[in-house]
Amino acid sequence: MAISSAEGMELQDPKMNGALPGGAVDYRQEHEGFLPSHSPSPGRKPAQFMDFEGKTSFGMSVFNLSNAIMGSGILGLAYAMAHTGVLFFLALLLCIALLSSYSIHLLLTCAGVVGIRAYEQLGQRALGPAGKVVVAAVICLHNVGAMSSYLFIIKSELPLVIGTFLDMDPEGDWFLKGNLLIIIVSVLIILPLALMRHLGYLGYTSGLSLTCMLFFLISVIYKKFQLGCAIGHNETEVERKSPPSLNTSCEAQMFTADSQMFYTVPIMAFAFVCHPEVLPIYTELCRPSKRRMQAVANVSIGAMFCMYALTATFGYLTFYSSVEAEMLHMYSQQDLLILCVRLAVLLAVTLTVPVVLFPIRRALQQLLFPSKAFSWPRHVAIALILLVLVNVLVICVPTIRDIFGVIGSTSAPSLIFILPSVFYLRIVPSEVEPLYSWPKIQALCFGILGVLFMAISLGFMFANWATGQSHVSGH
Repeated sequence: MAISSAEGMELQDPKMNGALPGGAVDYRQEHEGFLPSHSPSPGRKPAQFMDFEGKTSFGMSVFNLSNAIMGSGILGLAYAMAHTGVLFFLALLLCIALLSSYSIHLLLTCAGVVGIRAYEQLGQRALGPAGKVVVAAVICLHNVGAMSSYLFIIKSELPLVIGTFLDMDPEGDWFLKGNLLIIIVSVLIILPLALMRHLGYLGYTSGLSLTCMLFFLISVIYKKFQLGCAIGHNETEVERKSPPSLNTSCEAQMFTADSQMFYTVPIMAFAFVCHPEVLPIYTELCRPSKRRMQAVANVSIGAMFCMYALTATFGYLTFYSSVEAEMLHMYSQQDLLILCVRLAVLLAVTLTVPVVLFPIRRALQQLLFPSKAFSWPRHVAIALILLVLVNVLVICVPTIRDIFGVIGSTSAPSLIFILPSVFYLRIVPSEVEPLYSWPKIQALCFGILGVLFMAISLGFMFANWATGQSHVSGH
């Protein structure tokens, strides 16, 4: 049964809608230029998606996907550049951006082959009912972890920013307690936005969130030219003692390698995670087609690549090897511009939470109510339960970051590398792409790369715990 809501993703079975021999479906209209075209059998029709009519413009879709990509990890990219070198960092970041675009191409191809725009339904089509459960669980765990990390930032940073603005001790007044502030922010800002029926409505808030991060980038560039080489500068916090092994001169390293590089590279690999949001945005896109949605993804990834590269470069060229994992901590905490930047970053993080919540609710809908029509009580109840759960985790479990660090190291490579490649290998029929064809070999290598990233991430995270050291973190 086709459902007229973006939340319900139970779609028409392509086998009942003009399937080719072997289960293949003609998808020339949807995939022109991406895979070899095959002529349909006489009287056959291409796979059709659900009858939901998308109304979100191209620009709003770009805002939403860019907001889903952008995470708190942007604050640690200068630190990553300090431990990889400028050219190596930029080359690695470009490779990751291209791999993310390819991953989305695999997802969209699979979606068009079977006429499905739901990540969970692709899992069911590729791996059976167990695949649907696995995909829904991975999406929920990954996005709950992301929501928790964002609320942790609000909990720790917002009291400091407000206290500095008001010239008050954040520890001295009850209304500046982090636990209370995240509840207030969740109720007054996040919950109303999370109750929107369609993700497209959040395009405006996503645009505001990106504007805040653009302000952050412009401020970083401005501070570079204002401070020059900030090592030992009186207006910064760089006078903290640096490890003797670090080169604290104002000299940029093009290529470098040290022990910290092995912690920063896996984190950079997940800088473009947005895959749970791709198919919901595709569903609501006006005049949807695979090519149009791929363009949305490419523009979003390209814009975030530029923002990441500029932020990392100018942040690194301000503090060089002395830069810390949280770059904003390097500036004077009494600087009014930096206070405004920290407030803008907090606003951007807050406005990202509702976008991240949508795929969780959709995954739960697919898992628990796959054939139910849209219901406002259920829609509201899921959002409330999720926000209460995440708030309780952030308030009551101080070590939840470590737990979700492990989850992130397993869910992120699954969403980016492993699942899209498995979907492609299982869903695209052999009549269209033989098993030993170059596209399927590429997809197989892509999945193996994801397994390697997962192993490396978990290995260095456990090594981090064993040594008791703290390293850059974030989505």
